Order: sequence, then C-alpha cells, then structure tokens
Amino acid sequence: MTRHIAVLDASLGDTPAERNLRRELEAHDDVEVDVYKLPDGEHPPTVASSAWNYDGVVVSGSQTSVYEDRDWIHDATVWLRNIHAAGIPVLGICWGHQFIAQALGGRVVDMGEYELGYRQVFRVGDDPLFEGVPEAFVSFETHSDRVAELPPGAKVLARNDNGVQAFRVGSAYGLQFHPEYDRQTATWVTEGKDLPDERIQQVLDGITDESVAAAEAATMVFENFLELAGTHQRVVAPATGPRY
Repeated sequence: MTRHIAVLDASLGDTPAERNLRRELEAHDDVEVDVYKLPDGEHPPTVASSAWNYDGVVVSGSQTSVYEDRDWIHDATVWLRNIHAAGIPVLGICWGHQFIAQALGGRVVDMGEYELGYRQVFRVGDDPLFEGVPEAFVSFETHSDRVAELPPGAKVLARNDNGVQAFRVGSAYGLQFHPEYDRQTATWVTEGKDLPDERIQQVLDGITDESVAAAEAATMVFENFLELAGTHQRVVAPATGPRY
C-alpha cells in the first residue's frame, strides 16, 4: 500500500530542506511525498476535507524561531493542532521539533548560543521511532533555540548536554537534531552562520568522513516513522478532540 506523506517545508527561500527530506522519504518505492512551503502560506487541507490523503506529516527546519510573530506560523499552529487531535503521525525536525512542542503546550526559549556540528545524542528509554538506532548516536545540530518545557503528556526520547533532543506526545514526534543532513548541507549551513571565523572553522573541521558515516545510523528514524505512518488507521471523517 502506498504511503502518502506531507512535508511542511518551513525554511525561508531556496534551501536543501526539500531535497534532503525527499531523499530520505522517497528512498522507499511505496512512498509518495507532497511538499508545502509554509512561509508562502501553503499547508495541506484539513483532516475534515475530502482532499485529505496523508498517512503522516514531516515538518522541516527553518531559519526563524517558532515564537516569532508571523502569520504563517500562527496559521500552521492551528492546522497542526487539528492534525494532532486526529491522531495523524507527525515528525518535526529542529524547528519542526520546537514547533510541535510550542503548538501543543510546551515552551521554547533562546539558548543564547549555538549548538552546531556533529554531536553525540543519547536515547532515553525505548520507542518504535528509534528501533535500530544505537543508544548513543551522532547527528548534525544547528540551532540556538531549545525546548525548555515539553507539552503536557510528552515523553523524552533522547537528550544531550544541551537538553531535550527528542520527544513524543501522542502520535507526534520531535527531533532537535538533523538526521536528514548530508555532508553538503552540513557544510552549507555552517558556512552561512554569523559566528566567529574560528568557531566556523572548528565545525567545518569536524565534518569528516568518519562523522558523516557515524551519522547514518540516525537516518533509521525515517524508515521507522514511515512504518508508523503505514500502520495507523487512516482518518476518513472530521476529527474531534481538544483545542489548545
């Protein structure tokens, strides 16, 4: 059975976000992906619409902060709350991780510094999303905000010394790290940061064959998410549930 995934690209302008997510999701022959550019006011129809045809949703990273006063963020928040109430599997990455947390009742704050480069992350407990992922793994990080408070009922799935790196609330997952990044994207993102040259070079020096290879283990989350999306019960009627 074909699995239909809606990708919400929250990045501004021309970025590798769509390319990276398509590569990971469309590696499977039975997966079809539609991409919606959130900053352009695009998002999928509501679950109540006859046009709804998705088994799961993936939300990308962004150069913005989730707490900024932008119309497209407010609109996407309302949309996500309805999707969550309907039990649709959602996977948020970096900005998407923070967006899900904030939309569902958590709190996101400015860290006052950047977590940037390949970093080690440690799993907490077990969850189907992390099946086959080592208890300690490596993935690329690029963020200066963090989830300070999780939504009610959320469970931490991974941490490192900068805080929550993954969580689950109902059928929604957040990942602070970037399992979709390839070497080219890691370099592009690092070179684009407004940070001291010494810091930039330090991160670039860490983008090695070894670190890129080590990060491949985390890509298993995409296969696991697609499995979750393929086994959930497709919504065929208007969703009902709490409004936040």
